[in-house]
Amino acid sequence: MIDDSIIKIQIRDGEEFIRLGQALKLSGAVGSGVEAKIVITEGEVSVNGETETRRGKKLHAGDEIRYDGQTIRVTDGNGMYDPGVP
Repeated sequence: MIDDSIIKIQIRDGEEFIRLGQALKLSGAVGSGVEAKIVITEGEVSVNGETETRRGKKLHAGDEIRYDGQTIRVTDGNGMYDPGVP
C-alpha cells in the first residue's frame, strides 16, 4: 500500500544523490537554504530514523527524511526507490 502522505522528491537524471539541505528545499518543507541549515543543525531532522545534523549529507534513492511531522522519500531519476531501506 502506498501512503499518499509521503512527499517524494526525485534525484536529477544522471545524479547519484541529493544533499539533505537541497532535499528539504525541493520538497517545500523549508523555504530557504538558511532555514534548512537551522533546522538540520538544531537536530530537528532525521534520515532513516537517525537524527542528522549535516546539511551536506548525501541522500540516495530510498532514503527517508522526517521533519516537522512530514515524511520525504528520495527517489531516483525514474521515480523509483529501494523498498529495502527501512
